[in-house]
Amino acid sequence: MSDAPQLSAADFDDIRPYNDEEFGAVFARLIAAREFVDTLGSMKFPRLFHWLPWLLRPLIRKAMARACADVASVDDFQALMDGQLRKLLARHNSQFTVRGLEKLDPKQSYLFISNHRDIAMDPAFTILALHQKGMDSLRIAIGDNLLTKAFVSDLMRLNKCFIVRRSVAGRREKLAALKHLSSYIRFSLQREQQSIWIAQREGRAKDGIDGTETALLKMLALCKSKTESFAELIQGLKVVPVSISYEWDPCDGAKAKELYAHQAEGTYEKAEHEDFASIYRGIVGNKGHITVTFGDLLSEPFADAASLAAEIDRQITANYQLQASHWLAYERLHGLSEQALQAKANLEADWAAVGQVFDERLAAIPEEHRETLLSAYANPVVQFLQRDADCE
Repeated sequence: MSDAPQLSAADFDDIRPYNDEEFGAVFARLIAAREFVDTLGSMKFPRLFHWLPWLLRPLIRKAMARACADVASVDDFQALMDGQLRKLLARHNSQFTVRGLEKLDPKQSYLFISNHRDIAMDPAFTILALHQKGMDSLRIAIGDNLLTKAFVSDLMRLNKCFIVRRSVAGRREKLAALKHLSSYIRFSLQREQQSIWIAQREGRAKDGIDGTETALLKMLALCKSKTESFAELIQGLKVVPVSISYEWDPCDGAKAKELYAHQAEGTYEKAEHEDFASIYRGIVGNKGHITVTFGDLLSEPFADAASLAAEIDRQITANYQLQASHWLAYERLHGLSEQALQAKANLEADWAAVGQVFDERLAAIPEEHRETLLSAYANPVVQFLQRDADCE
């Protein structure tokens, strides 16, 4: 690794996840944080907490302390989250499918570059998939725009998240922050042998259109030495594209509202705690059938970010599991061509039940938002059909 002898974990204290030595103090601070407790209370018990916050606060703190009584380390905390995630899947009767795990070496660390639909659950389901193979957990990149509250930052960094500083002002400061991030990613992968999850783009693909930002890939190369090529650096990071597909998105109505506002007014102003509410809704909401697909290791040399992005996009689109909800949304918006009918026929589904769920979701949002919601579900089919057309 370039400049490896000069670097240590302490050089990244400002962005790295919390370690085991810090866990106890940070967790105690989190439980004591009134804003965290109030946010949980207002989300889980909205009416009761509105009238009796003084009664619920100590009960919420006791419940958290009891649930985490045996948690003493970051790995313990992730194991607890893993167990809760499995319970959620069972509660919703969700099918969880993992593909491509056989291509991974449990002894290796990888840079997983993934499409992005859900703030917390995309990396969480990737971790759950890795655990099925007995592989270690991973570190998760998260933008500081989501960490505007101290308790959110503490919660995420306890869960092996590291910070991507997007809010830095000034050109020099931004470049320095990106170089720092690039060095940390490489340090984690090559010195500490810790795999990393990072989204292929800044922010979730609220419109359902996946695409890799070349700026992300250029950032990865900022830590390379003067004698090292882009291709050599990328090969050393062991990049693996990941496709994550959900049958249903618990945040689809909120995303449609935001997208419609951008289309109609050119702007959208988020409410306080809206990002945290999205995280919470994404965690507890029903996603139906979930598929995580690991692509092929990018072992071939890529001369530049554009060619690398094209291959990541190709794999993510090719490996994306189209669900019944995607096909039904596409059919409602565009009808079905012979090609689409043939592809849809290969999918076993209770189409009447899927249609009923869509009708309920559409009825719950304003009429002007409905086409936007349907488009978000339909766009993966659009990308799939376009890929097939390009291959002919």
